[in-house]
Amino acid sequence: MRADKAKVIDEIWDDARIDSFLDKQPLGDEPADYSQLLHAYRSMRVEDFEQFLHRYKDRGGNPAALNKDGNALADVIKNHRQAGPFLALLNS
Repeated sequence: MRADKAKVIDEIWDDARIDSFLDKQPLGDEPADYSQLLHAYRSMRVEDFEQFLHRYKDRGGNPAALNKDGNALADVIKNHRQAGPFLALLNS
């Protein structure tokens, strides 16, 4: 059995693509601010997430936004193996 999609490495993340994450609709019934952060975390490399986070904050986004269960993204990802750089950005 083969994978449906080939893994894409070193995608180009231009300003327009990063900005498009600021207009993403909420995932399910998650609050919009939290949902945007989660989607960006799941989709972006650290350097792209950093650019997103600056724009997100400039538009009034809260990096400590809570999900429907009352957890911030930093709490949700703190045990992820490669989350360290993302946590540093969220906590800065």
